[in-house]
Amino acid sequence: MEVANSMSQQDLPYRLAALDRKLRIASTPGDVWRALQDLSAGLVGFRLFTMMTVDLANDLARRSYTSHPAEYPVSGTKPMQRDAWFDIVHGQQRPFVANTIADIAKVFPDHETIRSLDCGSVVNLPVVVGGRLAATINLLHAEHYYGVNRIDLIVRYLTQPARRAFDAAGAPI
Repeated sequence: MEVANSMSQQDLPYRLAALDRKLRIASTPGDVWRALQDLSAGLVGFRLFTMMTVDLANDLARRSYTSHPAEYPVSGTKPMQRDAWFDIVHGQQRPFVANTIADIAKVFPDHETIRSLDCGSVVNLPVVVGGRLAATINLLHAEHYYGVNRIDLIVRYLTQPARRAFDAAGAPI
C-alpha cells in the first residue's frame, strides 16, 4: 500500500476536523489509529505506518497498530536499545529521521524487513505524555522521501493529533 502526499493547505482544516470526528466515534483503538493513519496518508504519505507504545520501566516497545499486519504484526515486544535513536526520541523528544536503508540499519535490526517493503526512509514521531515518551508514530517510505518539508509537516500537523489519538485509544503508559 503506497500512499502519496495529496493534501493541500486548504484541505488541512477539513482533514483535522475529520480526524476529530473519527476520534469521537471510534469504538476500538484500531479505529483511532486508522484515523491517524488516514491523516498521515493525506499529509505526507507513507508505505508503512505503525504505532509503538513505550514501556521505559522495562525497556520494551510494543507494536500496537500497523498498516502491514502480515509483515509487522501487532504482538509481542522488542527491547529498547540505548543508542542514538533513543537519545533523539526519548532524551530530546524530537523525531528520529533516517533517509537511507544504511542509516536505518544502524538503529533497527529489522532493516531487511523494512527493505523488503521497499522502504528506505523513516520518521519516528515521539508521543509525549506528562513530559515523557509514551509512544512513537512511525512512517516509512522510499529512500530520501522524508525531506525537510515533509518533516516540518509531520512535526507541525501530526504531533498534537498523535497525542489526541493516544488519549482516545486509551493506550497504556
